[in-house]
Amino acid sequence: MADVTDVTGVADAVGLTDVPDVPDVHGVSGVSGVPVDGSTALASEYFQSYSVIGLLALIGVLFVAVAFGAGRLLRPVVPTPEKLLTYECGVDPVGEGWAHTQVRYYVYAFLYVIFAVDSIFLFPWATVFAAPGYGATTLVEMFIFLGFLAVGLLYAWKKGVLAWA
Repeated sequence: MADVTDVTGVADAVGLTDVPDVPDVHGVSGVSGVPVDGSTALASEYFQSYSVIGLLALIGVLFVAVAFGAGRLLRPVVPTPEKLLTYECGVDPVGEGWAHTQVRYYVYAFLYVIFAVDSIFLFPWATVFAAPGYGATTLVEMFIFLGFLAVGLLYAWKKGVLAWA
Protein backbone atom coordinates (compact mmCIF):
# COMPACT_ATOMS: atom_id res chain seq x y z
CA MET A 1 0.00 0.00 0.00
CA ALA A 2 1.37 3.39 -0.95
CA ASP A 3 2.13 5.95 1.72
CA VAL A 4 -0.30 8.83 1.27
CA THR A 5 1.10 11.05 3.97
CA ASP A 6 2.82 13.05 1.26
CA VAL A 7 -0.30 14.50 -0.33
CA THR A 8 1.54 16.84 -2.68
CA GLY A 9 3.06 13.98 -4.71
CA VAL A 10 -0.34 12.36 -5.16
CA ALA A 11 -1.89 15.70 -6.04
CA ASP A 12 0.74 16.31 -8.72
CA ALA A 13 0.25 12.83 -10.15
CA VAL A 14 -3.53 13.25 -10.36
CA GLY A 15 -3.32 16.81 -11.57
CA LEU A 16 -4.74 18.62 -8.56
CA THR A 17 -3.03 21.77 -7.45
CA ASP A 18 -5.08 22.86 -4.39
CA VAL A 19 -4.96 19.92 -1.96
CA PRO A 20 -5.04 21.04 1.68
CA ASP A 21 -2.41 19.79 4.04
CA VAL A 22 -4.14 17.33 6.42
CA PRO A 23 -2.29 16.87 9.71
CA ASP A 24 -1.65 13.42 11.16
CA VAL A 25 -4.03 13.09 14.15
CA HIS A 26 -3.72 9.92 16.25
CA GLY A 27 -2.41 7.83 13.41
CA VAL A 28 -5.08 8.95 10.91
CA SER A 29 -3.53 10.49 7.87
CA GLY A 30 -4.61 11.19 4.35
CA VAL A 31 -7.06 13.38 2.55
CA SER A 32 -10.42 14.13 4.26
CA GLY A 33 -9.52 12.22 7.43
CA VAL A 34 -9.72 8.81 5.77
CA PRO A 35 -7.87 6.27 7.92
CA VAL A 36 -4.94 4.89 6.06
CA ASP A 37 -2.74 3.07 8.52
CA GLY A 38 -3.97 4.36 11.88
CA SER A 39 -7.13 2.31 12.44
CA THR A 40 -5.20 -0.13 14.60
CA ALA A 41 -3.74 2.79 16.57
CA LEU A 42 -7.24 4.09 17.30
CA ALA A 43 -8.41 0.63 18.37
CA SER A 44 -5.45 0.20 20.69
CA GLU A 45 -6.17 3.58 22.32
CA TYR A 46 -9.81 2.55 22.72
CA PHE A 47 -8.99 -0.77 24.34
CA GLN A 48 -6.24 0.78 26.46
CA SER A 49 -8.89 2.63 28.48
CA TYR A 50 -10.67 -0.68 29.11
CA SER A 51 -7.42 -2.34 30.09
CA VAL A 52 -7.00 0.22 32.88
CA ILE A 53 -10.46 -0.67 34.20
CA GLY A 54 -9.67 -4.38 33.94
CA LEU A 55 -6.38 -3.88 35.77
CA LEU A 56 -8.12 -2.03 38.60
CA ALA A 57 -10.75 -4.78 38.86
CA LEU A 58 -8.01 -7.42 38.97
CA ILE A 59 -6.17 -5.50 41.70
CA GLY A 60 -9.42 -5.25 43.70
CA VAL A 61 -10.11 -8.98 43.40
CA LEU A 62 -6.54 -9.81 44.37
CA PHE A 63 -6.72 -7.48 47.37
CA VAL A 64 -9.88 -9.18 48.65
CA ALA A 65 -8.45 -12.66 48.00
CA VAL A 66 -5.20 -11.84 49.83
CA ALA A 67 -7.12 -10.37 52.77
CA PHE A 68 -9.34 -13.44 53.11
CA GLY A 69 -6.39 -15.78 52.67
CA ALA A 70 -4.37 -13.95 55.32
CA GLY A 71 -7.33 -14.07 57.69
CA ARG A 72 -7.69 -17.80 57.13
CA LEU A 73 -4.00 -18.43 57.74
CA LEU A 74 -3.65 -16.19 60.80
CA ARG A 75 -6.80 -17.00 62.76
CA PRO A 76 -6.72 -19.53 65.56
CA VAL A 77 -8.71 -22.71 64.92
CA VAL A 78 -9.82 -24.24 68.22
CA PRO A 79 -13.26 -25.82 67.76
CA THR A 80 -15.15 -26.46 71.01
CA PRO A 81 -18.71 -27.71 71.48
CA GLU A 82 -19.76 -24.24 72.69
CA LYS A 83 -18.42 -22.62 69.54
CA LEU A 84 -20.29 -25.07 67.33
CA LEU A 85 -23.71 -24.26 68.87
CA THR A 86 -26.24 -22.21 66.94
CA TYR A 87 -26.20 -18.67 68.29
CA GLU A 88 -28.47 -15.77 67.50
CA CYS A 89 -28.81 -12.42 69.23
CA GLY A 90 -27.37 -13.63 72.52
CA VAL A 91 -30.16 -16.16 73.08
CA ASP A 92 -29.45 -19.87 73.41
CA PRO A 93 -31.44 -21.95 70.95
CA VAL A 94 -34.51 -23.56 72.52
CA GLY A 95 -37.00 -25.76 70.70
CA GLU A 96 -37.02 -26.67 67.04
CA GLY A 97 -35.34 -24.65 64.33
CA TRP A 98 -38.54 -23.78 62.49
CA ALA A 99 -40.40 -20.71 63.74
CA HIS A 100 -43.63 -19.18 62.51
CA THR A 101 -43.47 -15.54 61.51
CA GLN A 102 -46.65 -13.56 61.21
CA VAL A 103 -47.38 -12.00 57.85
CA ARG A 104 -48.26 -8.62 59.31
CA TYR A 105 -44.58 -7.80 59.86
CA TYR A 106 -43.98 -8.17 56.15
CA VAL A 107 -47.01 -6.00 55.44
CA TYR A 108 -45.59 -3.27 57.69
CA ALA A 109 -42.27 -3.51 55.89
CA PHE A 110 -44.02 -3.37 52.53
CA LEU A 111 -46.02 -0.30 53.56
CA TYR A 112 -42.83 1.36 54.77
CA VAL A 113 -41.10 0.71 51.44
CA ILE A 114 -44.07 2.09 49.53
CA PHE A 115 -44.15 5.32 51.53
CA ALA A 116 -40.36 5.68 51.45
CA VAL A 117 -40.38 5.46 47.65
CA ASP A 118 -43.24 7.92 47.53
CA SER A 119 -41.38 10.40 49.71
CA ILE A 120 -38.39 10.10 47.39
CA PHE A 121 -40.73 10.98 44.52
CA LEU A 122 -41.62 14.27 46.21
CA PHE A 123 -38.15 15.82 45.78
CA PRO A 124 -38.01 15.78 41.96
CA TRP A 125 -41.65 16.81 41.89
CA ALA A 126 -40.85 19.88 43.98
CA THR A 127 -38.09 20.94 41.59
CA VAL A 128 -40.33 20.54 38.53
CA PHE A 129 -43.17 22.34 40.33
CA ALA A 130 -40.88 25.34 40.84
CA ALA A 131 -40.02 25.52 37.12
CA PRO A 132 -41.96 28.15 35.17
CA GLY A 133 -44.84 26.81 33.09
CA TYR A 134 -45.18 23.45 34.89
CA GLY A 135 -46.94 24.50 38.09
CA ALA A 136 -50.56 23.57 37.34
CA THR A 137 -49.71 20.34 35.52
CA THR A 138 -47.41 19.04 38.22
CA LEU A 139 -49.87 20.07 40.93
CA VAL A 140 -52.62 18.00 39.28
CA GLU A 141 -50.23 15.07 38.84
CA MET A 142 -49.26 15.23 42.51
CA PHE A 143 -52.89 15.22 43.65
CA ILE A 144 -53.55 12.16 41.47
CA PHE A 145 -50.47 10.49 42.95
CA LEU A 146 -51.50 11.34 46.51
CA GLY A 147 -55.02 10.08 45.70
CA PHE A 148 -53.61 6.67 44.76
CA LEU A 149 -51.64 6.64 48.01
CA ALA A 150 -54.73 7.60 50.01
CA VAL A 151 -56.78 4.83 48.37
CA GLY A 152 -54.06 2.28 49.18
CA LEU A 153 -53.78 3.48 52.77
CA LEU A 154 -57.57 3.44 53.17
CA TYR A 155 -57.66 -0.12 51.80
CA ALA A 156 -54.94 -1.23 54.25
CA TRP A 157 -56.80 0.44 57.13
CA LYS A 158 -60.15 -1.18 56.18
CA LYS A 159 -58.48 -4.63 56.00
CA GLY A 160 -57.13 -4.12 59.52
CA VAL A 161 -53.50 -4.22 58.44
CA LEU A 162 -52.62 -1.08 60.37
CA ALA A 163 -54.13 -2.28 63.65
CA TRP A 164 -51.38 -3.46 65.96
CA ALA A 165 -52.65 -6.51 67.84
